[in-house]
Amino acid sequence: MGPVVDPEAIASFRTARHLVLEAVASACLSAGRDPADVTLVAVSKTVDAGRLEAAVAAGLTLLGENRVQEAESKAPLLPQARWHLIGPLQSNKARRAVEVFEVIESVDSVELAGRLDRIAGDVGRSPLGVYLQVNVDRDGAKAGFLPETLEVELSALAGLTNLRLLGLMTVGRLVGAAEEARPTFAGLRELSGRLRELSPALGPGLSMGMSEDYAVAVEEGATVVRVGRALFGARPGPEAAPA
Repeated sequence: MGPVVDPEAIASFRTARHLVLEAVASACLSAGRDPADVTLVAVSKTVDAGRLEAAVAAGLTLLGENRVQEAESKAPLLPQARWHLIGPLQSNKARRAVEVFEVIESVDSVELAGRLDRIAGDVGRSPLGVYLQVNVDRDGAKAGFLPETLEVELSALAGLTNLRLLGLMTVGRLVGAAEEARPTFAGLRELSGRLRELSPALGPGLSMGMSEDYAVAVEEGATVVRVGRALFGARPGPEAAPA
């Protein structure tokens, strides 16, 4: 028998989860949406497996990791969890990513998509769910397809039969107030509408919004929000770039 999970930790995570879902429901009410259409990904980067065991017991069963190797070390210890890769993926780690993650949210090039398509077919993970990462703000410090580039390359991406294009993902701009991020989220929603007219292979998913601005993202149509600090608290030490 494994160690008993701290009931106080479970209760704390249950409360944090409730507060986030309550905020999602409030944002959905404002936008005339159904809260059931929004999925919460708990961003678990740098959180150790012991704390995650309590988080999973509290209902935070869908976890998002930035790094393949970190998820590889945690996944065997948390068999009830499901995993999304939300950070950048190097092509030399693509096979390991396909083996660990249910969904890869950070596909930012046709080349990477093609590699994932081949691997998913090879290892029997077809169709592999992916989101196409878009650099909505054309920020030179961020990865992702430029909107106009994605319009041109979508037909090639749609032809990758071992991938399921769940939708689009973006990393919001760093802003002082959540409302300032609204143009980014509205831009991704509008781009999704245009692209789906071009190709029915692109799903309606919109992965956008983090702890600082997920309520605004939901108002603008987010179907996936990636929330870390509001659930796990501030990370110790220097933070990696948000994903």
